[in-house]
Amino acid sequence: MITLALSKGRIFDDSLPLLRAAGIEVLEDPEKSRKLILPTSRADVQVVLVRASDVPTYVQRGGADLGVAGLDVLNEDGEGLYRMLDLKIARCRLSVAVREDFDYAGAVKQGSRLRVATKYTQMARQHFATKGVHVDLIKLYGSMELAPLTGLADAIVDLVSTGSTLKANRLVEVEKIMDISSRLVVNPASLKTKREPIRALIDAFEAAVIAGGRA
Repeated sequence: MITLALSKGRIFDDSLPLLRAAGIEVLEDPEKSRKLILPTSRADVQVVLVRASDVPTYVQRGGADLGVAGLDVLNEDGEGLYRMLDLKIARCRLSVAVREDFDYAGAVKQGSRLRVATKYTQMARQHFATKGVHVDLIKLYGSMELAPLTGLADAIVDLVSTGSTLKANRLVEVEKIMDISSRLVVNPASLKTKREPIRALIDAFEAAVIAGGRA
């Protein structure tokens, strides 16, 4: 049995065409089913539904053979995995955002110590260290936009797609840290013990990415 770890939402939805191209149909809708392990049209492949941040852990520790996870999640906690393929799905960017009335460029130029709220502490720390900016990182897990509005932080580091949520909360994107998309990751032990079927899946995903014009 080959187990693929996916998270609900955009990554799951964007993965379905790639799975179909590999000859795999997920047989139940995760939004309607309470099951966390979903059967597929192939008897030797199943999908497990986990939180996006847990995908690397499941693959690292053998709870799944493969997984689809965003580059943001992998850069925070994706050691010990083979990153086999950029699937070019669930695209967004990791950016710095501040209140509309906050002079970010001026604060950086003056060498001010910034309070930055984020759940991506490793990437934020590396980014600001590279720029020589001193920061106090505040770890948050949600509603990041509230931090500057309540005075908890001067800036946030978060994922941005359309920017509509920032605009609705009177925040502006001032710096892009990196582009984000989802990767297909594999457990090294699984790649050895189930090499042939896993390699066939990887090749099918790669062909689907190329055929979709995402390469």
